Amino acid sequence: MVFAVTLPVPSSAYANRYDSPLRGLFEAREADWRNGAVIYQVLVDRFAPPADLQAKRHLYPAPKVLRRWDEVPRQGHYLEAHKVWSHEIDFWGGDLASVADRLDHVAQLGADVLYLNPIHLAYTNHKYDALDYLQVSPEFGTRDDVKRLAAAAHARGLKLVLDGVFNHMGRNSPKFQSAQGDPQSPFRDWFVWGDPYPGGARSWFRAENLPELNLENPAVRDHVYAGRDSAVRSYLRDGVDGWRLDVAFDIGFRYLEELTQAAHDEKPGSLVVGEIANYPKEWFPSVDAVMHFTLRHLILRLADGRLDAPTALRMITRIIDDAGIEPMLKSWIYLDNHDTPRLATTLPDERQRRLAQVLQFTLPGSPNLYYGSELDMPGGDDPEMRAPMRWDLVASGHPALAWTKKLIALHRSERALRVGNFRPCTSTQLLAFERHTDRAADTVIVVVNPNAHEVHETVLVANSKMMDSSQMIDLLGTCESEIKLMSSLLHLRVPAHGVMVLKPNVAPPGGYTNYKRVQ
Repeated sequence: MVFAVTLPVPSSAYANRYDSPLRGLFEAREADWRNGAVIYQVLVDRFAPPADLQAKRHLYPAPKVLRRWDEVPRQGHYLEAHKVWSHEIDFWGGDLASVADRLDHVAQLGADVLYLNPIHLAYTNHKYDALDYLQVSPEFGTRDDVKRLAAAAHARGLKLVLDGVFNHMGRNSPKFQSAQGDPQSPFRDWFVWGDPYPGGARSWFRAENLPELNLENPAVRDHVYAGRDSAVRSYLRDGVDGWRLDVAFDIGFRYLEELTQAAHDEKPGSLVVGEIANYPKEWFPSVDAVMHFTLRHLILRLADGRLDAPTALRMITRIIDDAGIEPMLKSWIYLDNHDTPRLATTLPDERQRRLAQVLQFTLPGSPNLYYGSELDMPGGDDPEMRAPMRWDLVASGHPALAWTKKLIALHRSERALRVGNFRPCTSTQLLAFERHTDRAADTVIVVVNPNAHEVHETVLVANSKMMDSSQMIDLLGTCESEIKLMSSLLHLRVPAHGVMVLKPNVAPPGGYTNYKRVQ
């Protein structure tokens, strides 16, 4: 018996039948601003000095302290009466208007998204102790200032994302004060009460200043995200484009999914990214994306020599395979932020730091750049990593600024780095991977050597459209000699802590190309 099998004829737009099903996939990814976006994170109080500080001094009554812009944050002492540390109420005076005045810096870096740490009414400088979600802290401005900032950002091609702290509020919140002082208060059921809890109310990580919201109460959910005038929905109507959710893992799958759906209903295409330190796989579609804690740790451990390349690559590949490429493209790859020591302090060796940054901008995801990291600003544990922005380093043309702009330009210019799929390359001492789309010309190969010694190695590139004898273009200018792909193999010599970002030259001089029928 003979069976006849008819294979589909490849579309004229593609060289082979493997790529035909991909029609429109990468175009759709490119059309979604959330994929592969470059995020620039700002602490409003510390980013830019205000135009008229004297006019704002009354907003910082004792025991709050208004510092000089050239002062460095220092660890303070605990204020029992206020349930905060003194450094939590040290202020530098930045506001939404001063952020708007410096938007050109963000845009000129090449960022796509401005992400602000919390701005809602709160007692501390960091604003993670919300008193009222619907008001902006007066030190920062007003809701009208939010609208103006959103409009100014959009005029520069930037999206605006806010930080939502919806798992807990501050103990000085009128709602909590009412609930604590009166068992018959309409807000009593907004919180969870019981003898086991310090101070009588359940608080986040037992911090008495941060009583947790009772999200099981429909009235709370209505106030936070479900109601038309809720915090999530109303700020989106003000021009905000998305939310980063603080301690999203505490909010849980069900309420996160409801919140994300509410955001999408209010503004289709808006972003909800969760601060989730857990393994990311099952958190989608409860959120659109996560802050990639695991990937950060893998990158830093690889860069400083605590993790070998093959092990790191296996773990990275497992994460991407398990979670799926679509949410990974939207997830934020960060190396430092307001909760961690700054990268220049974590990795003082410049070669190790550059290796980590190359991975940040080439692995699937959205690079999340913390203000000042483009200048290699140092900073240790809290509060040192929250120092005011060093505008003097911008003016002097700090060399790290040029390097950061180069990485951002690379990420934005290479389609595969923004929206491409991921494929690991076989190696024994190097970490190598490929980002690819449905077009051979888009292919990018990334190679890093985390070892403290030079590595000579042959790397297998398992891409059938990569032609034999392909001359490789050195996108970062780090290669010391010409590199060719021979029979799917790259024979490489990579210096200690060296990096390579390569792509095939599909249109070499002279008019002939062996890529003419594989595009």
